[in-house]
Amino acid sequence: MSRPSKSQGQAPPRLLHTLGNDVRIVTKDIMRRGVHREVGGTLAGLEAFYLTREERARLAELSTPRRFFRRLWYFLRGLLLKLTPARRIMLAVALLSIVLGAWRIDIDTVHIGFRVQGLGILLVLGVLVLELKDKLVARDELEAGRAVQLALMPTDRPNVPGWDVWLYTQPANDVGGDLVDHLPLANEQHAVLLGDVTGKALPAALLAVKLQATLRALAPHLPNLGDLASGVNGILYRDGLPTRFASLVYAVLTPNSGQVRMLIAGHMPPIHLHEDATSTLPQGSMVIGMMPDVPFWEQAVSVEPGDTLVVYSDGVSEAMNENEEFFGEERLHPIVVRTRGLTAAEGGALILEELSAFVGHAEQSDDVSLMVLRRLTSAT
Repeated sequence: MSRPSKSQGQAPPRLLHTLGNDVRIVTKDIMRRGVHREVGGTLAGLEAFYLTREERARLAELSTPRRFFRRLWYFLRGLLLKLTPARRIMLAVALLSIVLGAWRIDIDTVHIGFRVQGLGILLVLGVLVLELKDKLVARDELEAGRAVQLALMPTDRPNVPGWDVWLYTQPANDVGGDLVDHLPLANEQHAVLLGDVTGKALPAALLAVKLQATLRALAPHLPNLGDLASGVNGILYRDGLPTRFASLVYAVLTPNSGQVRMLIAGHMPPIHLHEDATSTLPQGSMVIGMMPDVPFWEQAVSVEPGDTLVVYSDGVSEAMNENEEFFGEERLHPIVVRTRGLTAAEGGALILEELSAFVGHAEQSDDVSLMVLRRLTSAT
């Protein structure tokens, strides 16, 4: 959403009023999450951004006083290295000026003093203003990109008789590289898909949009899923980058039928919940967009009434907590078993709730996407 400008007759926001609202928002967040989780989450995010894994490991071995000063040094060094050369020099001179405080030179009986704290503060403020300007410009561009990406995402759930379908995606940044979509096909069939482009943020989001557009353009004309994947692969390989490719699960549902046609291209095989146990579907073909002229094929999956298929991105299985432990498939499968008897939306919400509890106040490290496809019973 664009902000109104002065030329439109809108007055700029009042500073004190804005600060008052900020205090209420922050206080509400702290009360909801707790001081430890709020502060701990911020500190964990800063460490993940500015410190290497080896540096974080060294900090864990130090005593509390030494850890404090070592962390401060790591943050300062990391901050300086993230800046552009000119701003790095400005900040280094500013910090040196603040530390030195007042200089005094004695030449015989003449005392010459230099007070440079003010210069240091001005330089820090200058770096802050420049960095904030860059961030605001980038944020506006990302907000526009997110608006476009959201507009391309489906706003409704697919309505397939005999099926209960729930789709979910949450990017780690303003825009993401995961794709969740659905589209109607001929003979009352319906396609649901989950794609995962390598990387995160804007580069991955751009390729995800291209993947969605290509699938939507070719799907009505290529009913065979192997042919569809080959067509998409050729276009992404031709127009993409060598380091960018996508994994994909593409399923075709038929009304009131448990026979599912599925393409699994380089993606983790979906989980099949049947009775009170889970199994994984067979591995599929390779990822899309990495190499030309590779074979792709579709699989036939039989889903009984009451059974569920769970498709997920690696942002679920590879989600990490603050101890850098992965959520893993060994945690996911028992949770999927607990979704037995729940609606698709309830089952998806349960998976996300358990995932959130595991991650705690660690930052989301990757895009999280889910598809829950539940075959309805005749009595449902």
